[in-house]
Amino acid sequence: MLKIYNTLTRSKEVFSPIEAGHVRLYVCGMTVYDHCHLGHGRVFVVFDMVVRYLRSRGYRVTYVQNITDIDDKIIARARDRGETLAQLTEYYIAAMQEDAAALLVGPPDHDPRATRHIEQITTMIATLVAKGYAYQGKNGDVYYRVRRFPRYGQLSGRSLDDLKVGARVEADEAKDDPLDFVLWKSARPEEPSWPSVFGPGRPGWHIECSAMATHCLGDHFDIHGGGLDLTFPHHENEIAQSEAATGTAFANVWMHNGFVRINGEKMAKSLGNFLSLRELLATYDGEVLRYFLLASHYRSPLNYDPEALNQCHEALTRLYRSLEDLPAVPAGDEGGYRDRFQAAMDDDFNTPGALAVLFDLSHEIQRERLQGDRDQAARGAALLRELAGTLGFLSRPPLAFLQRGGDHHEIEALIAERNEARRLREWARSDALRDQLKGRGVVLEDTPAGTVWRRA
Repeated sequence: MLKIYNTLTRSKEVFSPIEAGHVRLYVCGMTVYDHCHLGHGRVFVVFDMVVRYLRSRGYRVTYVQNITDIDDKIIARARDRGETLAQLTEYYIAAMQEDAAALLVGPPDHDPRATRHIEQITTMIATLVAKGYAYQGKNGDVYYRVRRFPRYGQLSGRSLDDLKVGARVEADEAKDDPLDFVLWKSARPEEPSWPSVFGPGRPGWHIECSAMATHCLGDHFDIHGGGLDLTFPHHENEIAQSEAATGTAFANVWMHNGFVRINGEKMAKSLGNFLSLRELLATYDGEVLRYFLLASHYRSPLNYDPEALNQCHEALTRLYRSLEDLPAVPAGDEGGYRDRFQAAMDDDFNTPGALAVLFDLSHEIQRERLQGDRDQAARGAALLRELAGTLGFLSRPPLAFLQRGGDHHEIEALIAERNEARRLREWARSDALRDQLKGRGVVLEDTPAGTVWRRA
C-alpha cells in the first residue's frame, strides 16, 4: 500500500483517495517575475514524479499547479522594465514552461492564474466577511481574523502566542490584530486593480490559492503540495481561509519537498544566491538535472554540488548503456524487480531506493549480455525502460543521450579518419586522433561491430 508522509499529522499514512481511483492534487506554483531557479525545479520535478507514479498505479490524477501573476514583486519588476503586467508575466510563464519541459516535466492538467479567477477570489472573501472571519480596515484592505480559526497553527506547529511575540505592527496599519493577514488590497495609484464589493483592488497572495484550488478540485481534495518554505504562513493561511469559507476539511494530505541549498544555505531569490534553471540547462542536460533532483528523497535537503551533477551524468550513462543495441521486446521480470521498485516508491516515494533497484536491473542486463543471452537482456531492458519511465528517465534512444550535442559531423569525421589510420596500422596517428577526441569529451569503444562513441 502506498504510504505518504503528511505534514499535517507528522506521520506516514496509508493513502486512500476521497473518490475511489481518482486523485486530486494541487501544488503551489511560480510567482512569475523572474526566471525559475533550481529550488523551483525541484518542486516541478518532485510532483511530476508523484503524478507519474500515481498514474502508473492505475489512478486517474487531476493535477493542478497554479500561477501567481499579480503580486507586489511582479508590479515592481514590470514598472522597472517599463512593461505592462501582461507583457512581463507572459514572458516568464513561457520561460517557466520551457524550463519545465527541459526537465522532462509534463504540463499540469490545469494551470490557473490568479488574474483569471478574481470572481472566485472575491466571492470567497465575501463569504469570509459574511461569516465574521474577515473585516475591512479603515485603509480599505480586507483582513482575515486569525484568532477566529481555532486550528490555526496546526500545520506548522506554531502557537498563536509564539506568533504574537514576533509580530510587529506599523503605526499606520488598520488591522484589528497584528496576526491578521490581508485578503484584498485596496487600489493604489498606478497599480492594477479589479472591481469588487470592497472597492477596487487586488487579491492578497494567500487567498489566490484557496480560491483556485477549490474552484478546480472542489472544497475537499486529496493532496496539497509545495516547497517546505510555504508551510508557514502560506499553507497555514490557506487552511484557515478555505475551511472557514467552506465549512469542510481542505486537503487530506500535505506534502512538502525539502530545500535546495547552496553552500549550506537555502537557495532563494531574496538571498541572491540562486542558480537559474536557464543557467544550469546551458551546461547540463535536463535529464541529468532531473536525476540530481530525484537522487535524494524529496523531503530531505539537497545541496547543490557540481561534482554530484557529474556523478548523476555518469549514473544515467550507465543506465542508457545497458539499453544499447537491444531489440524491442515485451518486458520480463524473473528477478522480481518490479515488486522491489514498487515497494520503494510505495514508501513515501522513496526515489533513492527505486533508483537502486534500477541499477541492480541494469547490472543484470549487462551480465546477461556478456553471457550471450541477448533475448533475456532485451526483456530486462524493456523492464528497465518501463520502470525508469515512472521516474521520467530513459525516454530517449540511448544514442540520443550518449551522443547529445551539435557536432556529430565533426566527431564522425575524426572517427572515420582514426579508423583509416588503424586500417593502415598508423598507430601513432590513430592514438593522436583518439586523444583529440578525448579532448573534446568523446569516449571511444572499439567493438566487433565497429567503433562507437559517447560523451564523457
